Amino acid sequence: MRAAQRVLMGAAIAVLAVIAVAAVWPGLLAAADPLQTDVRSALLPPSPEHLFGTDQSGRDVYSRVVHGAGRSVGIGLLATGIALAVGLVVGALAGSAPRGVDTAVMRVNDVLMAFPEFLVALVVIAVLGPGPVNIAIAVTLAAVPVYIRLARVQTQTLRVAEHVEAARILGVPRVRAFMRHVVPGVLGALSVLATIGIGSSILAAAGLSFLGLGPSEPTPEWGLMLAGGRNVLGQAWWISVFPGVAITLTVVSATVVGRILRARADGSTT
Repeated sequence: MRAAQRVLMGAAIAVLAVIAVAAVWPGLLAAADPLQTDVRSALLPPSPEHLFGTDQSGRDVYSRVVHGAGRSVGIGLLATGIALAVGLVVGALAGSAPRGVDTAVMRVNDVLMAFPEFLVALVVIAVLGPGPVNIAIAVTLAAVPVYIRLARVQTQTLRVAEHVEAARILGVPRVRAFMRHVVPGVLGALSVLATIGIGSSILAAAGLSFLGLGPSEPTPEWGLMLAGGRNVLGQAWWISVFPGVAITLTVVSATVVGRILRARADGSTT
């Protein structure tokens, strides 16, 4: 890893560490109640008392950004974890199934991949209805096809690898050889992809919340906060800007870590 990559990796990990603390223990970083209103303090600009200013109801924007990390990041992690698990199972089965089954599964998968992930998520929300749980389901279903394709390719590659063939020659049962030598390799490849996918899932969930399809007021959630300040952007820019910065930093940091890990896994120095 070159010096520039080390610096980028370190900065990205530091940002993600702060976001993780905010998601797990928000009270450590922000003591103010994110739901506490005070109309006399409405639309105050950033100051030592209110680091990120206040919103239309006088709520502390900094506290809401910190407490919103758990919901925004949680949806991304949940969606990515489920997508990885489903992709591993379906992709591995397709990669080891007879040609007819493999072809049928991959044709359906190709159709899903032909549409942008956000559009697929919108269609799922249209069917299931709005809400934080349905957002997680929608983002998961939108992300699954990518994991299925990668798992299937990795499975087909590893099935004919020399160490797998050697295990079979030595009398290791086919299923045991598959679980011991193929599945871990597939899971490793999917884990690297998931590191990048977390950022995409967080961005998709925030986008759906911005459209009013996720949590409702006064829940502190980054996408919802971003939407809440759009009508007063000229008067109180901080209401939308700081949640937007939080989303951007999280997505960019997760993507940087994921891309560097993928480059290392591929043996690349770029």
